[in-house]
Formats: sequence, structure tokens, C-alpha cells
Amino acid sequence: MTGFARESGSLGDGTAFVWELRSVNGRGLDLRLRLPNGQDALEPLLREATAKRLKRGNVSATLSLKREERPKLAVDPAALEQVLKLALDLAGRIRGSVAPRAEALLALPGVMRAEVPEVDEAQQDAARATLAEAYGRALSGLVAARQGEGARLHSILAGLLDEIATLRDAAAEAAAGQPEAQRARLLEQLAALLGEAGRARVPEERLAQEVALLAQKSDVREELDRLTAHIEAARALLAAGDGAGRKLDFLTQEFQREANTLCSKSASVPLTRIGLELKAAIERLREQAANIE
Repeated sequence: MTGFARESGSLGDGTAFVWELRSVNGRGLDLRLRLPNGQDALEPLLREATAKRLKRGNVSATLSLKREERPKLAVDPAALEQVLKLALDLAGRIRGSVAPRAEALLALPGVMRAEVPEVDEAQQDAARATLAEAYGRALSGLVAARQGEGARLHSILAGLLDEIATLRDAAAEAAAGQPEAQRARLLEQLAALLGEAGRARVPEERLAQEVALLAQKSDVREELDRLTAHIEAARALLAAGDGAGRKLDFLTQEFQREANTLCSKSASVPLTRIGLELKAAIERLREQAANIE
């Protein structure tokens, strides 16, 4: 399921941080972390926390760090001395050369450096704990966002199951009229081949046998019964709510199998039309089922 969450705060050394979590649909759980340099120790903690709360989805988690105070700048004496030596050496070789300006020297890479305060191990542990706690809050926000979408998807899935149940009932009604339609079609074919007089000479017993054989081949009662069972199972999964996604995905495959068989056995245009509508509704159900855990 899709979702977004954001959590911000600051560390003890004046560093501001922002967690941003995004989730999109996925069959399994795939967590992609984007952490600043020096924060790799957080990764196992974050993966463990995520696996406890989420089962499916492609999740991206990004941590941004920014110092609220500008770092103090200092001159690197060794680098400056080396640059001055090179400048004096060039001045002695080139006539009319001008002494380098201070701002030009300071702009050279390596001459100026930012003073980074030393952080002891206890401070690092405290910072990691703060970041991990904030990640947990962001994760809770993401779960809440996904649950909100889950409620909406629940309504959509329930509606699709109602549509499938209605089509199943329509298929049963259409299938009930197939034997009589097959008998009428068989009589028409015999009349076309043998003429009315020839058709009249066909024994009724033989005609009844042929109609019974055709009816047996086109009998879809088992498929309709299994569709009913699948609908009930899917509704029970929605009511339970826990981990319904994978099970619904499997059930949609069973739905499609019955719908395909129903279409192949159909001996009437109305039943075939209903079967095609049924397959389309099942496909929509499958697409939506892929969005939930």
C-alpha cells in the first residue's frame, strides 16, 4: 500500500534531522535506506523495526542531516605554507609577477577547513538512539497512512466481491436455460440437414440422449459452486484483515480458473457474455488485492 510520513528533530550537537518514509505497492517487503555518511550503524536497527511493522510494500527511507550552526573555519597552516612556497618560487621565475592576494590564497582547496567538533562514543550512541526513535515515530505515521488507504481498499474489494456474486447468480440463471436452448438448436440443425420430414423420423429417445450428452458437457454447476465458495472465503479474509493480501492474491487465481472453465463450457451467448464480465471483475479484484498486506 502507498503512504508517506515525515519526522524531524535535532541532535544534541545542534544538527537538525529529517526522516522521510515513502511506501508503494509491492508483493514483498523491500526497504531501501538512504543514510548520510557515518550513519551505517543504524541500518540493522531500522530494518528490524520495519520488518516488525510492515509485511509488504516497496519502502524508501531517507535521512537528511543539517547543522543548524555554520561550522567554524580555520586555516590549515601546513597547506598555507606549502602554497606560499610555491607562490614565492613562481614569483622568482616570472618577471613582473604580483604577490598573491590573501583572499586568493584562502580560496585554494585545502587552505581553509571546517572545524568539526570531536564526538565521543557516548554522544554517537545517544545520537543514534535519537534517530532510531524518530524513525519509529515516522514508521508509525507510515503505518497509519497505509491503514487509512487499507480502509478505502476494503470498501473497493467488498464492492468487487458483491459484483462477482451478482455475476455468479446471473451465470446460474443463464446456465439453467442451456439444455432447452441446446435442444432447440439441435432440432434446427437436424431440420437443416434432413428437412422437416427427416427430422420427424429421428427417435425422441435418440434426441434426448444427444441433448443429455450436450448438457453434460456444458454443465457448469461445479464451477458455480466453487465460485460461491471462493466468494465466501474472500469475504472471510476481508473480515479477518490480518495478512489478507497474499491469500486474496491466491484466491483470485482460483476465481480466474473457474471463470475460464465456465467460458469454455458455455453453450450460449448470454452465458459467455457473463463469463467475460466475470473475468474482468476478477482481474480488477486481483489488481486491488495486490495493494494490501
